[in-house]
Amino acid sequence: MADEICYLSARELARRIREREVSAREVAEAHLARIEAVNPKINAIVTHTVERALEEAGAADALLASGAEPPPLLGLPVAHKDTHETAGVRTTSGSPLLADHVPVRDELIIERMRAAGTVMLGKTNVPEFAAGSHTFNPIFGTTRNPYDLSRSAGGSSGGAAAALAAGLQPIADGSDMGGSLRNPASFCNVVGMRPSPGRVPSWPEETAWGTMGVQGPMAREVSDVALLLSVLAGPDPRSPIALETPGSAFAVPLERDLAGLRVAWAPRLDGSVPFEPEVVAALEPAVKVFADLGCVVEEACPDLSGADEVFRVLRAWQFETGLGAVVDRHRDKVKATVVANVEDGRRLSGADVGRAEMLHTRLYHRVREFFGRYDLLLAPVCQVLPFDADLEYPAEVAGEPMTSYVDWMRSAYLISATGCPALSVPGGFSGGGLPVGLHVIGPHRADLAVLQAGYAFEQATGYATRRPAFSDPR
Repeated sequence: MADEICYLSARELARRIREREVSAREVAEAHLARIEAVNPKINAIVTHTVERALEEAGAADALLASGAEPPPLLGLPVAHKDTHETAGVRTTSGSPLLADHVPVRDELIIERMRAAGTVMLGKTNVPEFAAGSHTFNPIFGTTRNPYDLSRSAGGSSGGAAAALAAGLQPIADGSDMGGSLRNPASFCNVVGMRPSPGRVPSWPEETAWGTMGVQGPMAREVSDVALLLSVLAGPDPRSPIALETPGSAFAVPLERDLAGLRVAWAPRLDGSVPFEPEVVAALEPAVKVFADLGCVVEEACPDLSGADEVFRVLRAWQFETGLGAVVDRHRDKVKATVVANVEDGRRLSGADVGRAEMLHTRLYHRVREFFGRYDLLLAPVCQVLPFDADLEYPAEVAGEPMTSYVDWMRSAYLISATGCPALSVPGGFSGGGLPVGLHVIGPHRADLAVLQAGYAFEQATGYATRRPAFSDPR
């Protein structure tokens, strides 16, 4: 019974709690037992709040007993990403400098989840300062992939993705600049969504007008991602770019007839990105799935020229503004790649940033025009299969050397630069049984259409139902 609870969808679990078929305390206890049995193998949850979880579950049951209207996520257990500040609970960002940091308030994404009734299990592992798409740090060590414990779970929301895949939580919060929601989702056979900038407002935020980094939802199923997005989305006066559409716009059924949709398939994006052949081969059947759903599928890709420069310049600038003072004070206690990113930002001139913004604008218009011809863009999320967890990053992809720890993430970060909503949905498996994610990308602000397409694909394929081999810890 306990393991059955831990692999229920978030929607079904919320329904059973709401209708009092199972108590919130029973749900919390089942997940805590699962964490105790499984988490030591994968190292996904790194701070544990057992007593708090049981107290909050008891409060949820009391609320239901009172007859009050339950909030939408009442009783759902979740461990929050360790970069998201949580009042009274350690938040380290994977850095020894913050090993004992306990925030005094929740940031906005946590505010919204807690107001919706979630029960806190703890915090999920991240790379140091969330830099990179492989989850390891000097405090807690490496998070391992539930589908192959020798492999990476991705990052920076790697702890969140691994915890979902292993049945430790039904939903998860994350963030994404260069692929940090999508890459780990692809590696762990779960669903991760990079929403449109402003769809999930962020606060506090030092560079509140920026659009490269976003926060968003993860889950094992597309409908559960939509459920969490319905809580996270909506305006907030503390975010100057927050979109006005209320979260309720995503609390709707996702069933949609895709017949007639014009779908572009870009197996190697614009040809400038190397991919491991196994990745592309695993996703080729996806084209037929969309054709069988009635879509008109063609091989095509928008012109992404300049996107690499846009991302790298604006990312370096953000590293310098966000972590420059930390590097100045504690250079010897910050990992070398983060120091290098800060130094990259300091070498930028005003003209460099200005050129990146002009390229960003031109990219926006080319992509806008592309989506005048197509309704969706499909591509691989990652250029590689989940790699050896003992590596810092892949040294090469398809024989092409990777000169930095972000080179192998281009397939995700080029899409970040477009500002388009993008979903990683389970897209198949390699011959060795490793997950491969399909990138479903839509026009600007077409978040619901992306969810609908991902849902249709998920229902047609069933890849999301395939569990890790160790899902039964007995």
